[in-house]
Amino acid sequence: MTAAQTSSIPTPGEAARMTAEQVVELSRVNVQLRHERDTLKHQLEWFKRQLFGTKSEKRLLPPNPSQLTLGELPIPESAPEVPGKQVAGHTRRARTTDCAEPDDGLFFDEQRVPVQTIQVPAPEVEDLSPEQYEVIGEKVSHRLAQRPGSYVVLKYVRPVVKLRDTETIHCAPAPVGVIEGSRADVSFIVGLLLDKFLWHLPLYRQHLRLTDAGIRVSRAWLTQLGAKTSALLEPIYAAQLASIRTSRVKAMDETPIKAGRAGPGKMKGGYFWPIYGERDEVCFPFFDSRAHSNVETVLGLEPGKGSVLLSDGYGAYEAYAQKTGITHAQCWAHCRREFFEAQAVEPTVGSEALERIGALYAVEEHIRQKKLKPEAKREYRLTHAKPIVEGFFAWVQHTLDKHGLLPANPMTKALAYTHKRRVALEVFLTDPAVPVDTNHLERALRPIPMGRKNWNFCWTELGAKHVGILQSLLTTCRLHNVDPYDYLVDVLQRIDQHPAASVDQLTPRLWKEHFSKQPLRSDLHQLGMGRETPVS
Repeated sequence: MTAAQTSSIPTPGEAARMTAEQVVELSRVNVQLRHERDTLKHQLEWFKRQLFGTKSEKRLLPPNPSQLTLGELPIPESAPEVPGKQVAGHTRRARTTDCAEPDDGLFFDEQRVPVQTIQVPAPEVEDLSPEQYEVIGEKVSHRLAQRPGSYVVLKYVRPVVKLRDTETIHCAPAPVGVIEGSRADVSFIVGLLLDKFLWHLPLYRQHLRLTDAGIRVSRAWLTQLGAKTSALLEPIYAAQLASIRTSRVKAMDETPIKAGRAGPGKMKGGYFWPIYGERDEVCFPFFDSRAHSNVETVLGLEPGKGSVLLSDGYGAYEAYAQKTGITHAQCWAHCRREFFEAQAVEPTVGSEALERIGALYAVEEHIRQKKLKPEAKREYRLTHAKPIVEGFFAWVQHTLDKHGLLPANPMTKALAYTHKRRVALEVFLTDPAVPVDTNHLERALRPIPMGRKNWNFCWTELGAKHVGILQSLLTTCRLHNVDPYDYLVDVLQRIDQHPAASVDQLTPRLWKEHFSKQPLRSDLHQLGMGRETPVS
């Protein structure tokens, strides 16, 4: 309360002589102060959660007063003494590794990087005896490969042979890599991508690790590898997105990402619009805005008969549903979040709202535990969840009418948010394929906010598109229990030879069915772990 507002409060004697205009002005000041109090209290609770509290939205119940804490447990007067353990002192020997770099023009340090040698025989001498040809030299090429936790250089030795009878010289061609002309083996490319997009290790840190391992490559080369690989995988991503579009029930959301330069030291704001299909596939299309038209671009204007779109309360989804006639279902977790964040202002009302929504989730937990079939699931929801939902919305209406909370009050906003979306929140009751919330999508898009905390942003909008392509395939691999390493190593070698008409077979869901039993491997797979192991 400001000094001016404090001085405007009348004494009891002055209140009796107040005019009608003064009463109205005092009421206005009272309403303004209540609004400021509620707003500041709501903000204070939010900042306290960010600084000191858990980010989880779990409801913490008050402790049982009859339950002792660890600090209140009785301690015996003569507690037994725990015997100590003597540790002998020792001195570690200093490392004596020679880190000097060779000057022979190689891009790696041969003294520190393991080298595996692969013999590539000339095909022209396969059926000839040693007396019929002469090895007159050899050509050597190197390719960077990776094992989990280590780097290896594959040394391809291709003898140059001269046939004695024809006097012709022959040499086997260098093995073809997944990226033409690149010295990166498919195992290295996949390891690079997994380290960044699954383990969130930025490329500049990977570059430091390569340098420390004695490998001299540029950071720009690592970026180019990621971009070229994403371009190779784009047809598979497009096939997966087309599969999601055919799903009857889809969940959609949007999450921000910094992509593209807006000026010196500034980045543009963009959005991924993750979409989750009923076959446990997810895609991350990228757009430079949060415009309503993006939903139409992703889903198309012909969603199919009986289709359902599950989302949060953002108006873009409701507008799309009205335009296309698709059934729009909304998320109960977002509804619950409104009450969770407003309970600091109105704890009694907030607590009751969370109790009622918690009872609804208890019904869903029972359905999951019993693994009910669709029809049984629908009947159980109608029998147990529907009365809870009807009682909840009756309570919402009664609370709005009874309490007369200010329009700007956070609890009023939560009640109004829920009341406005009643029809969409009730869709799950009659359609067993519709989840009660979008938590499955929230879990799937978690790599995006994790990436924002580690690699922070995408330098270009094209880079953000590439991030979406890779995260779509990697996240779907996780959803189908497919090893991302095996999957990418296989499809990167297979995609150039695979018929374009059946590219959908290379999506993680169908790849597991068609190719996972005998995947294509890197040349590194057949090598031992020795430092120099020739392989014919």
